[in-house]
Amino acid sequence: MRRRILLLSVGMTTLVVLAFAVPLILLLRSTTASESKDKARNRAETVAYYVGDQDHTNDDITAYINGLPAAPGRISVRLADGTTLGDPPPGGVPTPKYVPVGEDDGDGDRKGPPKVGDADYRDLDGGLAVDVGVGTPHGTASVCLYLTGDELYAGLTPRVLILVGGSLVVLLLSIAGAELVSRRLARPLEETASTAERLARGDMDARAPTTGPTEVAKVGSALNGLADRIDEVIAVEREAVADLSHRLRTPLTALRLQVEAMPDRESAEELNTQVNSLERTLTAVISAARRPQREGRVPHCDAVEVTRQRAAFWEPLFEDQGRELALDLPEEPAMVRSSAEDLGAALDALVENVVAHTPDGTPARITLTRTESGVRIVVADKGPGIPLGAGERGRSDRGSTGLGLDIARRCAEAAGGHLTLHRNEVELTLRSSTGA
Repeated sequence: MRRRILLLSVGMTTLVVLAFAVPLILLLRSTTASESKDKARNRAETVAYYVGDQDHTNDDITAYINGLPAAPGRISVRLADGTTLGDPPPGGVPTPKYVPVGEDDGDGDRKGPPKVGDADYRDLDGGLAVDVGVGTPHGTASVCLYLTGDELYAGLTPRVLILVGGSLVVLLLSIAGAELVSRRLARPLEETASTAERLARGDMDARAPTTGPTEVAKVGSALNGLADRIDEVIAVEREAVADLSHRLRTPLTALRLQVEAMPDRESAEELNTQVNSLERTLTAVISAARRPQREGRVPHCDAVEVTRQRAAFWEPLFEDQGRELALDLPEEPAMVRSSAEDLGAALDALVENVVAHTPDGTPARITLTRTESGVRIVVADKGPGIPLGAGERGRSDRGSTGLGLDIARRCAEAAGGHLTLHRNEVELTLRSSTGA
């Protein structure tokens, strides 16, 4: 969105600048040429007054032309007898139009300044020639000042550069303004999107900002309302599960009393074992329903500590079977988005697979390493390898139910990771805890 706003702003500003700049450049070009023409005409008329003022010799006129201050243009004079003085333009100096001689006072002296005709302009080889006629006692003379194309438009480049600089400043200001506006619009949207991603990962404490433009603030408020509602629904659902589980305790207790009152003690012991198993399952259901109240909506634990504890639990069995259980764990804690109970159950399932499907004396190793997004736990052994399809629930070719790897997989997926099976190792990846 920010890129589109910037492109739109730059495009519109560029069109506006071009709409004004192109006519201004043409106007500057015309103005520069007009100023050059006026200066050239004034200079040509100055020389014309000198030529027609007195009876100057050709050398006097040439010396006067050469002595003029440096200025754009080449000056040439065509006298009444056809003689051309100075540096004529391409094609020479044309025959001047007739201009009468100024009046004299009767003694042969002219009463006033010489008469100078109107200037004529000619386009020559991309340049401009200014012709001015003047009356002299010997006839009409013509003064020509020729400007090349560069001289005619001298001074146009600095003006155009100033205009281009001003246009660039306007364009940069437009980009800066568009960037500020786009950031003001995009930042709340980006934060809202980040909040939605956190909610999708299970962080029900995430809330979107309600600042910025009204429309964006409404989106944030709506998302926050949705998060509150989801939080309430989850809380109500878990409370309902816990309440239902508690209600089952009453008939379970009655069933236990009836079992204990049975005369057949062997059957009573067998049924009592099943009742105890059912009670443990019911307790686990209640604990799972109540767990968010203890850990928050996003559970987390130290994967290093949980791995160390589960390894200590299995170590006596490994010693009895002549196995070696090696640990490769980092020193610092590694917080992951999983409860200690779930991660412990997943590790127990993986280690139990090693015990159940490898001969006594087969060593195993548990390695925990950090990744950019979380941690990777690898349980490896030197046994015959994991059979094809062992990771699917209820499938195994060695007499097991196949539930162990499925438990580990569900734990990984619930923590934002995944389970990967290799020939002699199982890789469990977990996402870092956002609540840690």
